Amino acid sequence: MALDAASSPPTKIEAKTNKITLTGPQETLLATLYGRSRDAANSNPILGDEWALQLVEKVDYDFAKTGIDATASASIAIRAKLLDQWTSEFLAAHSSATVLHLACGVDSRCLRVQRGPGVRWVDVDLPDVIDLRQQLVPTPEGDYRLLSASVIDADQWLDSIPADRPTIVVFEGLTMYLHEDEGRRMVETIVNRFASTGGQLVFDCYGSIAIRLQRFMRPVKNTGSELHWGIDNPKALEAWCSGLKLVDDLRSVDMPGISQLPLAAQAQAWVVSNIPYLRNAGRVLRYKF
Repeated sequence: MALDAASSPPTKIEAKTNKITLTGPQETLLATLYGRSRDAANSNPILGDEWALQLVEKVDYDFAKTGIDATASASIAIRAKLLDQWTSEFLAAHSSATVLHLACGVDSRCLRVQRGPGVRWVDVDLPDVIDLRQQLVPTPEGDYRLLSASVIDADQWLDSIPADRPTIVVFEGLTMYLHEDEGRRMVETIVNRFASTGGQLVFDCYGSIAIRLQRFMRPVKNTGSELHWGIDNPKALEAWCSGLKLVDDLRSVDMPGISQLPLAAQAQAWVVSNIPYLRNAGRVLRYKF
């Protein structure tokens, strides 16, 4: 079946109350879900994730705990939109491709991104997250697989995904919760697996300054999570794998869509962009291999 357009959310999802039992880093997926839903509720949304808007109504959770305000919501939407855009660009260039979406949470990216019949899409996350996702997120049409596994143990399951076409690997809100050695092992395993067909890695990261300031991040603090890995020199990752090349390095304060932030947040972004110590706190990166 040709999927020549991104899926549209139904006018109504079957009502169901889903009690949240996630804790730690897995619980933080609810902060990004809420951020996307707040954006979608705006009259002029950045991402416009209507799926998120409906999903928050099906979850029994106190979203005030996330601390996501209008500025944080817009920032989440800007980041997600850029990763969606890069994924779409890759699929436009490769009609036959694999999308490997790591730490997918309850993200509706597989429904938002337009893809054709030659695209294989694999969403990966831990078992309890996958259980929640199956209750909340509709299964898209086409070649789609939902995989219950740990991303840091990719060597144990990656062989189940054929290395027969160009592959884009997307991960959002993941790297900062890993230790650097775990992140390096994951990247090496993925790049080595798909080196013969080539592809891209697209993801967001924090710098070491953000790791040091994590006590001020409510989604992290209120879930009892801990951040570990900060990336200050994205080009250094090129040495990890033969053929890995940094293509795009966008600081959070420079991403497309900053003009859609609330005015106070735009002013804050301008100030931060002029302070060397702070301007590299967040990035979105694209590598090819």
